[in-house]
Amino acid sequence: MTLEEIAAGIEVTAEQEARGVAAVDETGEALVERLRPHAGALPCTPEAAATVVETHAAGTSVGESAREAGIAPVTAAKALHRCGVSGVTPLSPMAREIVRDWQAGELARAEALELTGASEAEFALGSYIESHDADPALSAAVADVGSPTDDDPLADAVGDVDELF
Repeated sequence: MTLEEIAAGIEVTAEQEARGVAAVDETGEALVERLRPHAGALPCTPEAAATVVETHAAGTSVGESAREAGIAPVTAAKALHRCGVSGVTPLSPMAREIVRDWQAGELARAEALELTGASEAEFALGSYIESHDADPALSAAVADVGSPTDDDPLADAVGDVDELF
């Protein structure tokens, strides 16, 4: 049997779905202007937050983004968290549970700090992240910037382990 015989009768009935990075900006305003009305929810100025979000979205580390904005790295991490960027916590999932237990009054701070194995700065940032949710208005304001912390962009290109068997 030749390939021509195998392919006989096969026809394309659907078009390929266009894949790409979606960029929707219905506001027409600069990022800093969209952040300005929500300045009270930010741990820094809207200008610094805009710089941090834009540079971090371009692939720059939190520390480099903070230097670019002229703020402390922990403040940059807080701003990213408040803007809905995930993955800025320095704590493991278990350490995050310990921090939540400490915040609920179930553990002493010294015990929680020891159990997490985190430094004072890591513990403080983790505590902030556990006690402050991402702000929906800030998340909406930065939605068009693009987030380097989205789910794996190649996830649909990699099959499941079950497909190998």
